[in-house]
Amino acid sequence: MASIVDIRKSSVARFDKAVPRGATYEAYQTLHAAFVAAPVLAGLDKFSHFLVDWDKYLAPQVASLLGEHAHQFMLLVGVIEIVAGLGVAAKPRYFAWVIALWLAGIIFNLLLCGTYFDIALRDFGLLLGAVALGRLATLFDSPLALDRRAA
Repeated sequence: MASIVDIRKSSVARFDKAVPRGATYEAYQTLHAAFVAAPVLAGLDKFSHFLVDWDKYLAPQVASLLGEHAHQFMLLVGVIEIVAGLGVAAKPRYFAWVIALWLAGIIFNLLLCGTYFDIALRDFGLLLGAVALGRLATLFDSPLALDRRAA
């Protein structure tokens, strides 16, 4: 059985398909699936409002800045979330960090609202999950060709 040090050495040296596929791989797969599904579904729901009226989560400061275009902005947010989720499907090694940054922005927006602290806390947990996916993806998702030449 490979030790943690062995796994770290193989991920630092290069992407290695021989990395053990135990609990670590299962955790990676779980996070990978979650961070594809959640952003895509949330992004699609920005157009249907089936789950919730997403416009109410836009901070008043941002809504007043956007004026009558606040709803269109939320539609753009939906498109970005869909693209980010599909990006995680294709290259979690890179797009997990996009999701983490996106969640940081959502948390900031929710804190500006002054009323959705519970949702901001939940999204902080999601941000930590996205960071964990980004780290695990270095073990299980091959780097782009540009990364391989630099190593």
